[in-house]
Amino acid sequence: MAKHALLSNVEHKAMRIITTRSVAYGDNQMYALTVPGEFRNIQASYPIVFQKRADTGQMQPLALLGFEAGENLFLTDKGWDAPYVPISVERLPFLIGGNNAGQAGQPAQPVIHVDLDSPRVSYTEGEPLFLEYGGSTPYLERISSLLGALHAGLAASPAFCEAMLAHDLLESFVLDVELKDGSNNRLAGFYTVNEEKVRALDGAAITQLHAQGFLEPMYMVVASTVHFRDLIDRRNRRM
Repeated sequence: MAKHALLSNVEHKAMRIITTRSVAYGDNQMYALTVPGEFRNIQASYPIVFQKRADTGQMQPLALLGFEAGENLFLTDKGWDAPYVPISVERLPFLIGGNNAGQAGQPAQPVIHVDLDSPRVSYTEGEPLFLEYGGSTPYLERISSLLGALHAGLAASPAFCEAMLAHDLLESFVLDVELKDGSNNRLAGFYTVNEEKVRALDGAAITQLHAQGFLEPMYMVVASTVHFRDLIDRRNRRM
């Protein structure tokens, strides 16, 4: 059960965060939430797919890490086997919360919260958050930057997904995988950008997507599909 608290340089002065990547810290996830602003980095290692949110039905982009629940093929005994870790993973156990600071009628200001029940929270090991005589450590400054990027990306992501739908570019797909032991596996329930429909876009559509800032992330999604082969190879190497 998560227990979120506003991060405080007084109450949490001695807090440290364990940054080791392992199953013990909850990194055995099949996919990680991603946002268009990081697609360039994501596509270098992971397939980017889309999934309908169960609560709203809206599409959300994901970095695919495995083929089944609880499987992260980038997680090894030595840590995370990829040069880039998705922001939604790296920022844990922190999240953006709102704080009105007593100003009635004013919009909530984004502030950093921490999950006190996270196994990453420690007072004996890991990265410190605050300097001995005040101020944030470089680690906390990076976390703040990551949270800012994630917060902005989550706000922009629905418009990107809507644009993909408006141009009829998203389609469901099924990936049948035969592994070296002869077993057959099927990945379903996700969507991808149809490459043929991207090639068929007319000049007006290209211009519109470019003006919206969606052209590059769209191409990054298409480019990321080459990593399905990598995921299969990673699974085979574990057999």
